Amino acid sequence: MQFSLFFWWAASATWLAPAPRMVQRNYQPYFDAHEVEGSFLLLDATANQYTVYNLARCRQGFLPASTFKIPNTLIGLETGVLRDTSDLCRWDGLPRGRAEWNQDMTMRKAFELSNVGYFQELARRIGPDYMQHYLDTADYGNKSIGGGIDQFWLNDSLQISADEQLGFVKRLYFAELPFAERTQRIVKSMMLREDTLGNKLYYKTGWAQLPDKDVLWVVGFVEKIERMKEHENSMNKAGERLYPYFFAMNFEVPAKDNTKPWGEVRISILKQILTNYGAMNTAPEKQ
Repeated sequence: MQFSLFFWWAASATWLAPAPRMVQRNYQPYFDAHEVEGSFLLLDATANQYTVYNLARCRQGFLPASTFKIPNTLIGLETGVLRDTSDLCRWDGLPRGRAEWNQDMTMRKAFELSNVGYFQELARRIGPDYMQHYLDTADYGNKSIGGGIDQFWLNDSLQISADEQLGFVKRLYFAELPFAERTQRIVKSMMLREDTLGNKLYYKTGWAQLPDKDVLWVVGFVEKIERMKEHENSMNKAGERLYPYFFAMNFEVPAKDNTKPWGEVRISILKQILTNYGAMNTAPEKQ
């Protein structure tokens, strides 16, 4: 049975901690500016609060596309199919969808470039038995691997909601997934895309192509860094504190629509909403 993150928090509140509040905000203008339908979900761990736009869509399952590279890599490392981020996969000489994929590539580079071929080969090496075991154990989406071991996250067999995506990356952040701490630490490090004096932004994108529409994902977390003068007896000698915020966002566009650079639009919307909420510093802090 699949439990949503909302349900888990509510069920555990009686013996762990108060359940987070849920606040709905109207982030529609950010999506309307590009004439797309979408949803956004954020968990502010410090304030113990969810902020949600389009709740019904946040609970709806979609094809994960390349966001599945997060669990795929976790499973590859845990099973020993991958040793570390420097593991090299030789290009087989067959042209792929993007020119930069047509070369030998390390695991870290393949993750950064979202190389579909690399991770299809990884899934084949993992095999259906281990793949199913870890999807079940980690409770990832609907846990379906139908339609082929190298296709199920691309062919609409596997589905996951924004709610479930957020829960998964939150557990990754706190090393609470059913994988070794080292495994989770490596994958978390590969998700880091921006590091400024004020923010560390970690995410993985996905672009699901369906017959009638494309669904664009971005899931991850941001650490907002605040510098402060600590008490002289404080154990925190770094003079800074990290405040984590977890997010999952998706929106859809007509199939094969190339009227806008949708990949850039996706990150632009994400940053606008995070900044609006106060989850990101807008400029490097003065020293």
